Amino acid sequence: MSGSQRTLLGAGALTLALSSLVVLTPSAYAAKPVGSGKGANTEQQGGGDKTGIYAAARIQYSGSVAKDGGTGNVKSADVNWTPPPCWYAPYLGAKDFKKKMSEDLDRQLNSPGMGGTAGSALGQAKRHYEDEFGWEGSPGYKDYNVENDGKGMFWAGVENPNEPDYLKRTSCTDLPFWVENGEAPPPRYEEAIKPEMLAALAYQHMQLPDTKVTLAPEAETKVNLPTWAWLDNAVFDEVQATAAINVPGFNIQATTTAKPVSLKLEPGTEDAETYPASGECVINADDSIGEPYAKGKSDETPPCGVKYLRSSGDGTFKLQATITWEINWTGTGGAGGDLPNGTFGNDQDVTVQEIQSVNR
Repeated sequence: MSGSQRTLLGAGALTLALSSLVVLTPSAYAAKPVGSGKGANTEQQGGGDKTGIYAAARIQYSGSVAKDGGTGNVKSADVNWTPPPCWYAPYLGAKDFKKKMSEDLDRQLNSPGMGGTAGSALGQAKRHYEDEFGWEGSPGYKDYNVENDGKGMFWAGVENPNEPDYLKRTSCTDLPFWVENGEAPPPRYEEAIKPEMLAALAYQHMQLPDTKVTLAPEAETKVNLPTWAWLDNAVFDEVQATAAINVPGFNIQATTTAKPVSLKLEPGTEDAETYPASGECVINADDSIGEPYAKGKSDETPPCGVKYLRSSGDGTFKLQATITWEINWTGTGGAGGDLPNGTFGNDQDVTVQEIQSVNR
């Protein structure tokens, strides 16, 4: 897209005038559940009609993902990393695009009071898709490129409904552009959907298992008595989530994998000690964390645990157990790499009684 097109598209008048027809708003691609729980599939972005022609590219989520297409519970350890706020994706074939775009442009051009800068911008957009030449000498699409219907699709901007920043979410505002089947979008469209972006979206929707550690003594311990904590290797394993787009002439996917690497214990009070002192329990060779308490170990220091130095009184302390997950991804064409570590934790109520010693 030429600099004049981007300047024109950046103008407030054109953005307001065309936002309803060139940007797939959240309501147009709200998540539609087709399953739930681990192994569920959720879809975002529109769907298809009885002819099988997609009204918009749909992102299909599968594996361990949040229900109903909502965001998962994994949190990036890198506060500066976020999934893409918007992207460009296949939108409509030429004939369907002509029907929708021409009707929307004519409707807005004929709206009362539509004149001045906004009307001029709409007129230029109309010429861009109807004439062989666009504005100011830039290439256009004669008759909405219908002679190439079935050979490609128009791509358009898509908002990430889970992006809280409105300006970022609505920043993919270039006019819809044509991409031939099997071809990549022009390099200037940096936000065109690609495997690494799907990997980030799979990360955003990934659902991790609850982090409930086994304690000994269980739930109720004593002041100055080491409490052992551990996670069995059968409880925690790799978790995967996949995001994919499959439309005629364009198929990409990415699978994001999370592997637990450590457990962080926070006692819920400053009057406590953790084992080790950092509170960070590393994963063992057999993929377990910590060590189960066994009879005869009462005089030993647990490799992973906590010791409370005062009673919880009539209440409880909230022991927070947070797992750090190492996250990487693989995708179409052999692409892949690392993503920021993720964390997810739960609180557990622990009662601490004022008894100095006990036989175990």
